[in-house]
Amino acid sequence: MHQHLNGKIAWITGAGSGIGEATAKRFAREGAKVALTDLHPEGIARVASEIGGGVFTAVADVSNRDQVQAAAKGIVEKFGRLDILIANAGVTKDGLALKMSEANWDLVVDVSLKGTFLCCQAAMRHMMSQKSGRIVTTASVASLGNPGQANYSAAKAGIIGLTKTLALELAPFGINVNCVAPGAVDTPMLQALKDEIREGMLKMIPLKRFAHAEEIAAAHAFFCSEDAKYVTGQVLFVDGGISVGM
Repeated sequence: MHQHLNGKIAWITGAGSGIGEATAKRFAREGAKVALTDLHPEGIARVASEIGGGVFTAVADVSNRDQVQAAAKGIVEKFGRLDILIANAGVTKDGLALKMSEANWDLVVDVSLKGTFLCCQAAMRHMMSQKSGRIVTTASVASLGNPGQANYSAAKAGIIGLTKTLALELAPFGINVNCVAPGAVDTPMLQALKDEIREGMLKMIPLKRFAHAEEIAAAHAFFCSEDAKYVTGQVLFVDGGISVGM
């Protein structure tokens, strides 16, 4: 594989499994030095060991500002700079809006939307002083609306608005901000769903299969490559065509 990200310092949140893990491994293969954060220490320890030497890891709750700031500080202390943020951490707590608890609303919005904002805020401080950087946020096809996911859909739609605003605010500093919106991806989050729910989702996908985590990582790699240096404020749906039919 070409070393398109050679020497870049990339921070990936939610890196202990799924899309975050696939992105960390892709970036490392492309020559980046990777910094992995996640709420689960065993996940990032495993991913770091599989990547090999020189990996930064930190346990961090993205909805906690102090922990996010500490992680960003630790990354810059280790590597001297920060070039890329992949704000990938998220969580689901599904339920119909009528019955959704306030706690489940707060958890999903805090982790997915507020957590994305806090990580972007921590990363942009360093990128602004460098006059360069790439930020990629994570929305979802659910941002277009999905029954049983009022909290998740609202958070992911909010991330799209946040992405576009940050693209405008950070453009004068040479920082590109884009968003990847996955559809159904074959990750532990999807595998935890009941068989009938997964089968129903599959019928909605024009390409008739779930995405591989590596296919989302490929979109991350594009947005962080030289090929995308004139691309900012964009949302790329990597969803097998679901959003086209919605």
